[in-house]
Amino acid sequence: MDWKTLYHQRTMSAPEAVGRIRSGDRVVVMHACGEPSYLLDVMTENAAAYENVEIVHMVSMGKSSYAQPGMERHFRHNALFVGGTTRAAVAEGRGDFTPCFFSEAPALFDSTLPVDVALITVTPPDSEGRCSLGISVDYTMAAVHKAKTVIAQVNSQMPFTCGPSTVDVADIDCFVLHDAPLVTLAPPRIGPVEEAIGQNVASLVRDGDTLQLGIGAIPDAVLKFLTGKRDLGIHSEMFSDGVVDLAEAGVITNAKKTLHPGKYVATFLMGTRRLYDFVNRNADVYMAPVEYVNDPFVIARNDNMVSINSCVQVDLMGQIASESIGLTQISGTGGQVDFIRGAARSKGGRSIIAMPSTVKGKISKIVPFLDPGAAVTTCRCDADYVVTEYGVAHLKGHTLRDRARALIEIAHPSFRPELKAEFERRFSTPY
Repeated sequence: MDWKTLYHQRTMSAPEAVGRIRSGDRVVVMHACGEPSYLLDVMTENAAAYENVEIVHMVSMGKSSYAQPGMERHFRHNALFVGGTTRAAVAEGRGDFTPCFFSEAPALFDSTLPVDVALITVTPPDSEGRCSLGISVDYTMAAVHKAKTVIAQVNSQMPFTCGPSTVDVADIDCFVLHDAPLVTLAPPRIGPVEEAIGQNVASLVRDGDTLQLGIGAIPDAVLKFLTGKRDLGIHSEMFSDGVVDLAEAGVITNAKKTLHPGKYVATFLMGTRRLYDFVNRNADVYMAPVEYVNDPFVIARNDNMVSINSCVQVDLMGQIASESIGLTQISGTGGQVDFIRGAARSKGGRSIIAMPSTVKGKISKIVPFLDPGAAVTTCRCDADYVVTEYGVAHLKGHTLRDRARALIEIAHPSFRPELKAEFERRFSTPY
């Protein structure tokens, strides 16, 4: 049967498609800005038809109606990364959190999290009958191939991205045609603290480096101060609009990359329509599954790999907590450790944790001890550079005593006296 006939036969209404979901099913939802918002809305409107449906995904950028109070009998959210709209459900016991490295999320679909249904967004099929997963290839590709039933929202506003990012019409069981604006992420506000951090991080970046960047004001501030660099490259789990600025300025060329030269490599994207238009049918953008992009051994094939991430707290030993405040889970491990370990194996590689020195000037983020119950995301042996608005602390290869001194020097001045007192208690020597 030719793909056009198959596509026509499998096209249906959203209520008919989500009617394929059964009570007790595990439903894996496409990640972040690629989520099929229309399908999720219709599924939630049909909540009375379901009991105990498990909803699995990483970051949700939509309404997450299935995770709201009153939905407990119908849906239970299982977060691989807690987002703003699902945080309360996890904290209040209406949802669960499963720790994992982003690179290993697809493997869970073969072990503890077998997939009944995948809910995804795709482009309309091309002339060969292939649909692109667009801005969210990551674990979504594995979910498509592992699920018993694949339900796709076909959205012509999804960019068609290049690389191993497409699936055959035959891989999808239900097509729901519904165009709608994709979820977007507005550029963050960059204040003087973020600018100072950005400038300090940029001092560690050299011409020809390949970068992994997270999301938010600090990564965007870093990009702002890279305008004087040359031939930078991108191998990152994601990138946003700031990369487009530097690409158009000729700063990011990917010319010196030792893996996929000339290519922007990523596994998902979050940004504005400008970003989505930039990647649409752009042969220089290589979108691939997360088990490849975030594999530390793949990352390490990039010489001069620089990973830039953030965190919640760093203690005086260099232990880094990036995902919880005490026992309260606020995010997840994501790709931080994947890239820190990949950068460590890279020839000339460096990893950077960049953060404000305080929370709104009131709480120090450099602490004697992590909060009780806090998860250690990046262990002290992996920690390399820590950066605040007050400077740069190099930890890797340094003694505990020297680490503590270096971290105190970049802490907010208001909190240095108590940190110095702890130093003297711990090391039985004057600071």
